[in-house]
Amino acid sequence: MANDRSYLASLQDYYARHRALPSYASIGTLLGLRSKSSVAALVARLKLAGYLESTPDRRLAPTSRFFARPVDDAEADAVTIDDYLIERPSSTVLVRVKGDSMQDAGILDGDLVVVEKRVSAEKGEIVVAIVDNQFTLKRLDLEGGQFVLRPENKAYPVIRPEGALEIFGVMIGLVRKL
Repeated sequence: MANDRSYLASLQDYYARHRALPSYASIGTLLGLRSKSSVAALVARLKLAGYLESTPDRRLAPTSRFFARPVDDAEADAVTIDDYLIERPSSTVLVRVKGDSMQDAGILDGDLVVVEKRVSAEKGEIVVAIVDNQFTLKRLDLEGGQFVLRPENKAYPVIRPEGALEIFGVMIGLVRKL
């Protein structure tokens, strides 16, 4: 299986570049496998391990396990980002952060926040709210019995909505590419 991990890594890299898996013939070329039977045996092992499946038209397709990443180099603890962060895929979106108003909470310009769409939130949660027809990411707080949106950067003022405060969703995670 040691070689299979290396082969799987090559297939994952190929998929990341092309957003598709290669044909059986191309797998042989890509991985340096000389015979069709060795490619077929590898594909069978990767299917059995749950990394690949066949589509109805007999093409290869990645499974969710194909996208799993090892945790602390422990093969048994591999997880996908979705499995780790997302409980409700149908109500979860990614929102790109613009600006530095939440930098003291460790949320930086260009980050992707994982947001579970819901219309209510608890005091202290970081929310995406709609204020004056604009989306903003702030910490929900109470001030004088009214909800306010508090930035995590002292250079920005607290937002005290004049009308109703509309919650779009609650931040449940963060993705940052370094």
